[in-house]
Amino acid sequence: MKKYALIGHPLGHSLSPKIHTRLMQLSGIEGSYELLDIPPEELAGNFGKLAEFDGFNATIPHKVGIIPYCDRLDGSAERFGSVNCVKNGEEKTGYNTDVFGFTRSIDMLGAKLASRVLVIGCGGVGRMIAAQAAYSGGDVTVAVLRDFAGDAEKTVSAVKERMPDAKINIAVISGEVLSADDLGGEMPEYDLLINASPVGMFPKTDKMPCTEDVIRHCSHVFDVVYNPKETLLYKTAKALGKPAMTGMAMLVLQAAAAQEIWNGAEFAEGDLRQLISDMEDLV
Repeated sequence: MKKYALIGHPLGHSLSPKIHTRLMQLSGIEGSYELLDIPPEELAGNFGKLAEFDGFNATIPHKVGIIPYCDRLDGSAERFGSVNCVKNGEEKTGYNTDVFGFTRSIDMLGAKLASRVLVIGCGGVGRMIAAQAAYSGGDVTVAVLRDFAGDAEKTVSAVKERMPDAKINIAVISGEVLSADDLGGEMPEYDLLINASPVGMFPKTDKMPCTEDVIRHCSHVFDVVYNPKETLLYKTAKALGKPAMTGMAMLVLQAAAAQEIWNGAEFAEGDLRQLISDMEDLV
């Protein structure tokens, strides 16, 4: 029987065991998936234990700390300097399936990254999202609060170093939420709006990261927040007739990418959509 795990600290409640159990059932794989709460100072001492698994996922705070464990990094991990999936074997290979989950979510939404993209937030996931959109040929605007402008500038510099002709710029949010004024006064049109900030997450579910006017000028909306099931941003976008999706798709699809890496699994889109819906019902 195959053995997999998620390492992190603190882990608390996680849907990963349920998601991976379903994915293994769908692909006919007999296996287990457990949670391992490992503080960062104990990570190196647990490398031997981790080698006993066929593969494992890593979440905060281990996405960088686990890199010395890997013999090789896949291009996805090397590009972002972050590992959240490791395949054990003769060679321990680190991957970043977060980026796969993100790009596949955008495909499922019916949007394209090679378009005008507005990203709100530039934390860990925001940096990856903004960079991947730029690498994919997007014309990207990263909107951040003034206190986080430095993080956005570092992201832009890193993208430009790897891809000098990338189209990526910064908009500073002057108030509590992004408004048309922060984007030049006359609101431009965007093909895709991505909320990569925690605004709207449980328990502060009455918040949106931008004004309704911003949403009106965006063709598609993707919110990385998945708790609650329907964020205020998602509900507002749907009410305005915009195709919208929350972050549960990204969580499920990055897990599916891990199963593909570990086991060569293949999944029908209908099964994945059903799994996303079922997991949404659990939050």
